[in-house]
Amino acid sequence: MKEYKKRIADKLLKYRLEEVGAVLVEGPKWCGKTTTAEQLAKSVLYMADPSTRNSSLEMADLNVRMLLKGDVPRLIDEWQVIPQIWDAIRFEVDHRGEEGLFILTGSSVPVSSEDIHHTGTGRFAWITMRTMSLWESGDSTGDISIEQLFKGETDLVGYNSKTLDDIAFLVCRGGWPSAVAKNHRVALRQAYDYYDAVVKKDISRVDEVVRSSERTKLLMRSYARSQGAQVSVGVIRQDMMANDDASLADKTVQSYIGALKKIFVIEDMPAWNPNLRSRTAIRSAETRYFVDPSIAVAALGLGPEDLVNDLETFGLLFETLCIRDLRVYADAIDGNVYHYRDKNGLECDA
Repeated sequence: MKEYKKRIADKLLKYRLEEVGAVLVEGPKWCGKTTTAEQLAKSVLYMADPSTRNSSLEMADLNVRMLLKGDVPRLIDEWQVIPQIWDAIRFEVDHRGEEGLFILTGSSVPVSSEDIHHTGTGRFAWITMRTMSLWESGDSTGDISIEQLFKGETDLVGYNSKTLDDIAFLVCRGGWPSAVAKNHRVALRQAYDYYDAVVKKDISRVDEVVRSSERTKLLMRSYARSQGAQVSVGVIRQDMMANDDASLADKTVQSYIGALKKIFVIEDMPAWNPNLRSRTAIRSAETRYFVDPSIAVAALGLGPEDLVNDLETFGLLFETLCIRDLRVYADAIDGNVYHYRDKNGLECDA
């Protein structure tokens, strides 16, 4: 059995279970949601298990609450296979009046709002997991923390011995848990496998709208070239049309972007406004980012050597890696990450 690498989400999940009756763990597929939830769960219902799937579906039609019986916290993995279990959990939380009863994890394909009748407000908490930060994967020493910086500590010293080649590899490998323990060749394939799954299947499974895999590839290539930039949908559309013979509207591009956001492939960064009454004009456009830099690498068909030979592209994708890690670390102190731009040229990436 492979060793479990501790995640920052471990602490977040523990805290949320002390606060509410049920916790939903969201995030990109393959980021380790189920494995993390298993560390705290006392019983598990695996809806993806083919040996029990049919019987669970039948039980859901007869008496869905029977599926909730078990030691708590009870993990319901791939809960969206039985959408009505959401309302059953909400009812169970209400009537038991206890915290830490259920953990829900699911694939990156969301459930339609028509399939549930209650938002879960007051009964559910949400946690967003991302791919592994460099500290979680063991590639950073963790000598300096965001918390220390916010506490105003000044005597902070850290040293990392990683070379440029090492960092290029980490950008291309990404933070996929399944890649961390693999050799270099196998590890670099994980992001490409993820990318293939997104463009061939997941993009059309989001809301059952059939979308072109080739058009998805064009969009993701354009997004990869726009990492860390405030690029409009219109500019992305023009970039895509250079290689797309069919007419393409902004609305269509926006629907593709929206679908990729729903399955946590894209995580753009919102703008921060320090004072809503300020007369300074704040640039409110979002900065474009993938949830992990390796997605951009796969979309562009690159590898570590390509990045070392193209330091401008390397810099853009390294920024994506930094933002990914900042978001993970910010979660640990209940923080969020924003960018700032104003009309006078004052700016801050994060």
